[in-house]
Amino acid sequence: MKTSDFYFELPEELIAQTPLEKRDASRLLVLDKHTGATKHMHFYDLPKLLKKGDCLVLNDSRVLPARLLGHRDPTGGAVEVLLLVDRGDKVWECLVRPGRKIRTGAKLSFGDGLLTAEVVEVLDNGNRLIRFDYEGIFLEILERLGKMPLPPYIKEELQDPERYQTVYSKEVGSAAAPTAGLHFTKELLEEIREMGVDICYVTLHVGLGTFRPVKEEDIDDHEMHSEYCMISAETAETINRTKREGGRVICVGTTSCRTIESWAAEDGTMKESAGWTNIFIYPGYRFKVLDCLITNFHLPESTLVMLVSALAGREHILAAYQEAVKERYRFFSFGDAMFITDDIGEK
Repeated sequence: MKTSDFYFELPEELIAQTPLEKRDASRLLVLDKHTGATKHMHFYDLPKLLKKGDCLVLNDSRVLPARLLGHRDPTGGAVEVLLLVDRGDKVWECLVRPGRKIRTGAKLSFGDGLLTAEVVEVLDNGNRLIRFDYEGIFLEILERLGKMPLPPYIKEELQDPERYQTVYSKEVGSAAAPTAGLHFTKELLEEIREMGVDICYVTLHVGLGTFRPVKEEDIDDHEMHSEYCMISAETAETINRTKREGGRVICVGTTSCRTIESWAAEDGTMKESAGWTNIFIYPGYRFKVLDCLITNFHLPESTLVMLVSALAGREHILAAYQEAVKERYRFFSFGDAMFITDDIGEK
């Protein structure tokens, strides 16, 4: 298949720049993965679409305030550093700006010297390995100095950093939010739990590769970025029990989907697992565990549009996206949601 097979026209004004005042007030486009039928609801209506015995799988990763603004010593020139991967021993793989001026040996300073750093290596992909020097706990320093690494299509400043975190975020390590989960409130999760729906958690630390465009013409030639993910024994058993008893496994977000599909056995069973995944899901893929998916609306020609097309069919997805554009849905991270299901109920 060609990358251009997943293109759709998206007016720029439909790219949401700020979150809604109420998380669960977002609109929800419900899509039947078998027939392509759709209906329009709101996210707070989600309990109407769930059944006792279902299982929701959520990604509890928390976004690192990974964007650091500082200056180069001794010139004083401005520098921006984005933390990507913790390599251990105070060394992080980072994106830097301006790249051409930040070479091996460059010394950097942030927060009036509260945090200093030195570039120890320039990698083949242009990223830098940077060793930081500080007193105290690095995460506490980041909470003071760091900013949320919002996606490049969001131009407005985020007033409340917690709005780029899910209400259940716990394990710090993502460079971007698992955005499908941003719609949940604690009250909505409790309502769902009281229905007899199991809620379990996986962890996948979202990398910035999630925003990387597919540049190859043939999607088979695209190389996926790797992300670290974990499944606990408790979550594995919950998923296994759900499948045994005929319930549906419903992933919240493509990150949760990629996590469980990465570690599932061929027969669909799960066990406690951890490691790096670069799974690329596109049409033709056979899902081993996932039945339904709650997700946001994704960028044209992105690997995420390819993933949802693997679940519901490219034609159904593109038709649903066309309908979402027509109905003026809000797109991307702070936008509205879609529930790809096997039963949309009464229209």
